[in-house]
Amino acid sequence: MSSSRQAPEATEIRAQEEVRTQDDEAREDRAPGDEPIREALGTAAEVAEKTGGLGTPGRPVNWRSPFMIGLTGAFGVAVAYGLTELVIRARSVLILIGLAMFIAVGLDPIVGWLVRHRMPRWAAVITVIACALAIAAGFLAAAIPPLASEATALAHQIPHYMHTLQDRNSQLGKLNVRYHVQQRLTSLVTSRGGSLAGGVLGAGALVLSTVSAIVAIMVLSVYFLAGLPQIKMFAYRLVPHSRRPRVILIGDEIFAKVGGYVLGNFITSVIAGLGTYIWLLAWGVPYPLLLGMFVAILDLIPVIGSTIGGIVVSLVALTVSLPVALATLAFYIGYRLAEDYLIVPRIMGRTVELPAIVSMVAVLIGGVLLGIVGALVAIPVAAAIRLLLYEVAIRRLDNS
Repeated sequence: MSSSRQAPEATEIRAQEEVRTQDDEAREDRAPGDEPIREALGTAAEVAEKTGGLGTPGRPVNWRSPFMIGLTGAFGVAVAYGLTELVIRARSVLILIGLAMFIAVGLDPIVGWLVRHRMPRWAAVITVIACALAIAAGFLAAAIPPLASEATALAHQIPHYMHTLQDRNSQLGKLNVRYHVQQRLTSLVTSRGGSLAGGVLGAGALVLSTVSAIVAIMVLSVYFLAGLPQIKMFAYRLVPHSRRPRVILIGDEIFAKVGGYVLGNFITSVIAGLGTYIWLLAWGVPYPLLLGMFVAILDLIPVIGSTIGGIVVSLVALTVSLPVALATLAFYIGYRLAEDYLIVPRIMGRTVELPAIVSMVAVLIGGVLLGIVGALVAIPVAAAIRLLLYEVAIRRLDNS
């Protein structure tokens, strides 16, 4: 009996010792700070068993707490700084994109007119681009032969000029003796040959970058012109549904103003070029076609374009005679007044609806900010800002 009782007691003692050993090992494996985590794990297991899922959400984050307000403000400042830095670094590319978009919006009324006359949009875009390329090719065809002939004539006249410099009885020889022109030219070529070569390379790089920019603008303009309806619809979809109809009306009005301005500016430039060609042809001034197209291109720049073109043409007319140059200058002064007070108000007055003083200030500010591109787009941008002020800001001020 005693032996049979001692066997179960020994078994119990051994089981208790094993349990104590396991508990001791578990305590040794546990870190001092694991109790809260183990309690959370147990609670998570109970919640999963009760709900059969991931539990119920807790209280939302208090966005009005000082920490969240400071974090949101710091993040907003960082985003604003990043966007500003991005705009500054990508300024040149953004100018090209904006100019291409401006050209596409300006050509869109012509494409729309062709589409309304049962021409597919892709065919209308190709037609407009082909006409623009034909105009550019015509200008180059008119410009290259005179420039090449003048450069060739100058190259042939260089030995004659050098011989005249050495002749003390000629006017150039007297100037050479007095001011040492030949010695200065020789020292300039020998001492600053490297800088002259660097200047030539810099001019070549400038020409290459200009050609690249023109090609990029042409390609982007074609893509923008082809996909302009989709671009407009995407922009309108970014506006809330309740305000979308009014934004569509204002946006279409702005696009119409830009298109009307570009078309009207093109018509006035054609008038300036034709007037120049007829005037120079009548007075026998050389290169009438080239100078006419030159004035037409400069006249695309509002306010100052035709003035610069008139000065250049008057200087060329000086090669004929002084009276012809003075008459040409008077012709451009009269044309400037006629363009400002007769041609532009009739062609673009109803479309742009911008006072003359506002146009002048806008062109000056645009020229200071973005150069020729800024002067070119200043008037339609000012017209768009004026429309937004009247339709949004002034209406609210009147009703407040």
